[in-house]
Amino acid sequence: MTGRKWAYEDFEEGASIALGPKLVTVEEIIEFASEFDAQPMHLDEEAGRNSILGGLAASGWHTCAMFMRMLCDAVVSDSTSQGVPGVDQVRWKKPVLAGDTLTGRCTVLSKRLSRSRPQLGFVTTHSELFNQRGESVFELDNTAMFLTREAA
Repeated sequence: MTGRKWAYEDFEEGASIALGPKLVTVEEIIEFASEFDAQPMHLDEEAGRNSILGGLAASGWHTCAMFMRMLCDAVVSDSTSQGVPGVDQVRWKKPVLAGDTLTGRCTVLSKRLSRSRPQLGFVTTHSELFNQRGESVFELDNTAMFLTREAA
């Protein structure tokens, strides 16, 4: 969709929104881990290679943050988003390694208007990120809140 803000009405069940691409760099992995998840496999290339992850790997929380940036770039920053009341599920399926390029999709599973606030809609999605080999590395299920076009 181009030319106008995403509102509740613009989300269709079964539709997918493309995310990315996003190149994951050594520097950002170490910077994020240094502040938020200071485990050796996220801070040091040799420690990463010697771990079950097989290389310098992004923290799962870093992967969540990268996903959120990709989602903001694709939809949220140009929308009537009112936030998210929570996340139903998040899965880190494979390591996200330095040098990986992530792409993804956010698929609309369902939507409904609020009974108590009909100008507010709930959009339930399943999101997934893939590395450059097409391997699924991340999944997230949640419901987001968007204003209707009229309310915006």
